[in-house]
Amino acid sequence: MAVVVVTDSSAGLAAEGVAESGIHVVPLHILVDGQDLRDGVDAIPADLYHRGQVSTAGATPAELAVAYRRALHDSNGDGVVAVHLSGALSSTLGAAEYAAGEFGGAVRVVDSKSAAMGTGFVALAAAGAARSGSDLEAVAAQAESTAGRVHGFIVVHRLDNLRRSGRIGTAASWLGTALSLKPLLRIDDNGQLVLAARVRTASKAIAAMVEQVLSVVGERRARLAVHHIENPDVAADIAATLAAALPGCGPAVISDLGPVLGVHVGSGAVGVVAAVDEPRL
Repeated sequence: MAVVVVTDSSAGLAAEGVAESGIHVVPLHILVDGQDLRDGVDAIPADLYHRGQVSTAGATPAELAVAYRRALHDSNGDGVVAVHLSGALSSTLGAAEYAAGEFGGAVRVVDSKSAAMGTGFVALAAAGAARSGSDLEAVAAQAESTAGRVHGFIVVHRLDNLRRSGRIGTAASWLGTALSLKPLLRIDDNGQLVLAARVRTASKAIAAMVEQVLSVVGERRARLAVHHIENPDVAADIAATLAAALPGCGPAVISDLGPVLGVHVGSGAVGVVAAVDEPRL
């Protein structure tokens, strides 16, 4: 058999990509009006981002243990690499590390130190290594290497939700609302969401985001994703701009950010993830 890769639903992987790569996906949770909804499994209210009382929760150790046990069985004992949402943004990584302790080293947990397709690109790279016949150590190493080359940026209209959920500090929240400034955020090397720039208008913030993406990619190739929350036209414009500026990278994946992350960034948010290739020797 082969090593099996597990990730969580925040990675935003398309169903066809999951099926083709053999990745197992563990649903995270959206808590709405007393209901615990599983991301990617249960129906999510269409007006989710306009409700006042919505929160999210990570996967539990028990849920992750079940997923790892199934994946380990499917690997015929070759092992499991579990790639999850940044530990700085979610409790899921800690739960994953706890659950993995049950399997005596057969499950390796990798912190993507990213979110959305930042996590997804790491999981896909690990799955590619697994399909090529790499062993557990090599698949985990590929995941770690890819995680170190992922860059994520997002423009949000307000930081209130992020501040309330503890995903970003109170000082940054104040800067995001003062004088109608539009914050450009990035995920740093530790997987934390930090303020990258304060811009007067959303259009200038988006332009600044594109500039930062072009800077981190440079002359290299990269896999790109553009995410949005109820803002598909702007996402398509960003993808077109990146395609023109980075013709060697191929078209960006365009997708909704998903409810688990969307609850925290709010309607109108747009973001870009770039997974830069390793330099050629």
